[in-house]
Amino acid sequence: MTGRLMLLDTASLYFRAYFGVPDSVRAPDGTPVNAVRGLLDFIDRLVKDHRPDKLVACMDADWRPQWRVDLIPSYKAHRVAEEHEGAPDAEEVPDTLSPQVPVIEAVLDALGIARVGVAGYEADDVIGTFTARADGPVDIVTGDRDLYQLVDDARDIRVLYPLKGVGTLQLTDEAWLREKYGVDGRGYADLALLRGDPSDGLPGVPGVGEKTAAKLLAAFGDLAGIVAAVDDPEAKLTPTQRKRLTEAAPYLAVAPKVVRVAGDVPLPEVDTALPRTPRDPAALDALAARWGLGGSLQRLLATLEA
Repeated sequence: MTGRLMLLDTASLYFRAYFGVPDSVRAPDGTPVNAVRGLLDFIDRLVKDHRPDKLVACMDADWRPQWRVDLIPSYKAHRVAEEHEGAPDAEEVPDTLSPQVPVIEAVLDALGIARVGVAGYEADDVIGTFTARADGPVDIVTGDRDLYQLVDDARDIRVLYPLKGVGTLQLTDEAWLREKYGVDGRGYADLALLRGDPSDGLPGVPGVGEKTAAKLLAAFGDLAGIVAAVDDPEAKLTPTQRKRLTEAAPYLAVAPKVVRVAGDVPLPEVDTALPRTPRDPAALDALAARWGLGGSLQRLLATLEA
């Protein structure tokens, strides 16, 4: 049987680790390493509890791709800390988190945990492409509800959404989505773009909230069905709904490409097998000493070896 693949939305997890672990957790020189150690603890718990055969730490090589901004200029605009001509804009990140990211990357590499980011794409797109290519069950670990769109019971693809650390996870399948939102995984992206998402700078259709979006999708099937209904005088839309959807037509024409994760990212060839022993023990020892990774790293090593 093909083994279970676990895909980590790495930035989502290290942000949670950063805010969930006190910054009094520091390296010998006093540098905060709360995000580093918190992420190692997260991975340790995930591997213990869910026993994946394969694991990929998916990265944001570009957290705000220009091709998405070209379609919806407000996309994540409020999170830009610094604009860079010809390069990805800098995201607003806490001062003591930014220096920890290269340490996280170095530790993952020394452990031998596959780490994949692709220029011009977000981690969500990397996750979407690994999921599209998977020939076995997939667990997606993320604090980003956007990835609910990938849930697919028929293919055993689910989202593990952290509620408190990663010890308490919401196992998101199609039954949970239908109960919570009235849609399945495929319908979640349509619901999200109709509703909008201020945290991503997506305006949505004015006056169409989550419940109205779910009702429209139940009535007309999907976004294409809703758009077709706007031009059908017999379709059961209220005059206000028809007006709002008509005025939002330019947004609805481009939003699907922005909201739906890519499934065709040019992924590099990587060994996704869960490592049993470190790829580079000497480098890992040096990182452990330099950054005081202590028990967090030792627990993860013991879990991997087991």
